[in-house]
Amino acid sequence: MSDRLGILGYDYVEFYVGSAKMWAYWHAKALGMVITGYLGPETGIKDKASYYLEKNHYKLVITSALSPSAYDVNSFVTKHGDGVKQWSLKVKDVNTAFEQALQNGAIPERGPKKFEDENGWIEEAAIKLYDDAEIVFINRENYNGIFKPGFGKPLQNINISAQETGLQAVDHIVGNVRTNEMNLWANYLNESLNFETFINFGPGDISTKYSALLSKVVRSKEGASVKNPINEPYEGIKKSQIEEYIEVYNGSGIQHIAIATPDIIKTIAAMRANGVEFLTVPDNYYDSLKERGLEVTEDIDELKKYGILCDTEGKGYLLQLFTKPIGDRASFFYEIIQRRKGAQGFGQGNFQALFESIERDQELRGTLDR
Repeated sequence: MSDRLGILGYDYVEFYVGSAKMWAYWHAKALGMVITGYLGPETGIKDKASYYLEKNHYKLVITSALSPSAYDVNSFVTKHGDGVKQWSLKVKDVNTAFEQALQNGAIPERGPKKFEDENGWIEEAAIKLYDDAEIVFINRENYNGIFKPGFGKPLQNINISAQETGLQAVDHIVGNVRTNEMNLWANYLNESLNFETFINFGPGDISTKYSALLSKVVRSKEGASVKNPINEPYEGIKKSQIEEYIEVYNGSGIQHIAIATPDIIKTIAAMRANGVEFLTVPDNYYDSLKERGLEVTEDIDELKKYGILCDTEGKGYLLQLFTKPIGDRASFFYEIIQRRKGAQGFGQGNFQALFESIERDQELRGTLDR
């Protein structure tokens, strides 16, 4: 918890999309999430529809416009396609967090506002992030209804058959920004939210023979429960994944969300059974893992079977795998991650294998060449 803003951790993530119903179905089927709330004409909101989904501590809102009057949703989707509009932080007191953030240099989007109904009340405020994204401060401690006022139960008992994935909570949220924006946004988050730069990947740290990027990871100072890597392009022979993202997304924004699991092998097996597509890793990656003699609990052949990446870090190690983009644009995707023995990093040893895999997909899309 931050002494200055009272930040307690991540709360929910909200997507703006063309069809909230279809996106809600995908998340329920692919990630095994449960649709527990709905907002729309049937609950008194005429211009948009939202679905609220939960999976343990991962909370998700998916919203789409129903009429031109939902200008914020329409304009976002028209420009960026389907993507993350905002992520939120649980705070002890919204007014305190918002005012302190503004004093520290945050750009305001919406001041503190209380929403209430017969089930109690919640309070929210928002500050700017990247181009059209936002960070929302929220306190829902005094609300006993479904998510927040305006939401009701789903219109029908939605029973979507899916394998149990065991996904738990947000581990980190990654932003892709333009050249020379990384330091700007890292400083913005550090100053506004009393964060700190945890890791800095400079020139040559993240590269392949074709492309490269720069990255900084900022995090909340106490408890390190909130972690946000920020990537920007770096000079390379061909177009990097960051450049492709900025091009197809039409700006800087949120590239992916990493979700933690206590058993990544079971999670990936279930997600594959649910129809999720993942990036592929060549077999020689696992030959290299065996040659290095890594001391890991998991069987390397099992990791190979499911295409899971492994990277050591001090006495700990992490396991991770990335989905392919989940929409039509090559923008947003998910990362699945398991941290073992206190690992705190982001898989630097996996970067080359990962980005070469992304480049193979770029080549198929015809976007690798400049």
